[in-house]
Amino acid sequence: MIDLRSELETGNISFNHVGEELCGDHVEKRVDPDGTLTFVLADGLGSGVTANILSTLTATMLVNMIGGGLSIEESVTSLIKTLPASKHRGNVAYSTFTVIRVTPDFRFTIFNYDNPEPIFLRAGKYEQLLWQESQIEGKKIMSTSGSLELHDQVLFMSDGAVYAGVGETLNFGWGRDEIISYAKGLYYPELTATNMASSIIEHCDTLYNHKEGDDTTVACVKRRERKTANLMVGPPTNPDDDQAVLSKFFALPGAHLVSGGTTSKVVSKFLGKPLEAPLDYLDPEIPPICTIEGVDLVTEGVITLNKVVLLAKDYLDKDLKYFDWCFRQDGASLLAKALFQDATDINFYVGCAVNPAHQDPKLGISISIKMQIVEELAKQLRLMGKHIRVSYF
Repeated sequence: MIDLRSELETGNISFNHVGEELCGDHVEKRVDPDGTLTFVLADGLGSGVTANILSTLTATMLVNMIGGGLSIEESVTSLIKTLPASKHRGNVAYSTFTVIRVTPDFRFTIFNYDNPEPIFLRAGKYEQLLWQESQIEGKKIMSTSGSLELHDQVLFMSDGAVYAGVGETLNFGWGRDEIISYAKGLYYPELTATNMASSIIEHCDTLYNHKEGDDTTVACVKRRERKTANLMVGPPTNPDDDQAVLSKFFALPGAHLVSGGTTSKVVSKFLGKPLEAPLDYLDPEIPPICTIEGVDLVTEGVITLNKVVLLAKDYLDKDLKYFDWCFRQDGASLLAKALFQDATDINFYVGCAVNPAHQDPKLGISISIKMQIVEELAKQLRLMGKHIRVSYF
């Protein structure tokens, strides 16, 4: 029986070899209509353009062949017969790979060819997977299978991660055992797959002194609990609709988030609870949050939302600002945490009322700008894999 209360979450971050514009690692993801996930990390031999092309071809071919139902034997045979081998390096294949396939009932199969052995974490504890070896076209393919429980994580990476620091800060690289220890220390149930990947690769970057000696990729597949957040931005166009819209909003399960000064006043009146504003600014660039009993988070509107959009774009790129918003308590950071990390399903309630306070041309704020910011935020959240529903009033 499929558990609709949880779902798969993936994240991957790559850093290029120093001096290279293209990454020699490549990640491809496929989700079939039934929810089956196929996720592939390929590591091209060397770095630069050639490595990028071959790893891209490898990942793309494997995700489509295995995702399309071909066996690993058929897929690898087709791959080896299609891609060239390097005659100058002992006739080895141009690209290594790791494939994980997870079915809707959260059973997984992993195939690994010459990449570092994937790491399996259950409740933050490392568990050794049982691997089987098979020979396909003269290549040693390792495989394993199992089932993902809630909060289980599978980490896989290119060898740039295990050799991080060679020639810079470490003699022999970081090593898989050290990565396991680091990942165990990072673990907590709400940590997203992207945050786990970015935290590990950021440490790799530090060990390399920001001069990566190899293309470096860390990827994560996680089973997580589905949680809902409801975000109200702006009051309804017709004030007569306030009661009905807010009744629907607060009847929704999950966290309730309110953005905007006028909106928070309307919510305060509806709930019959005072709007309390602090006197201190946690961040001079972000307006302070307020509190209303019965509301999980109350923030300012356009400035805060625009900052969240910027954080979302960073999250989808290298996630470099994770350690900023994860621990800070300003409105944008708290809203980012609620939307990026805590929630999987997000309902936007967008009021289209024109705010008289925004009609001054000097402010550069209008209803159209607010709508653009909301649409952009919804777009970025969809790219994260969130389930988004937007309603306008």
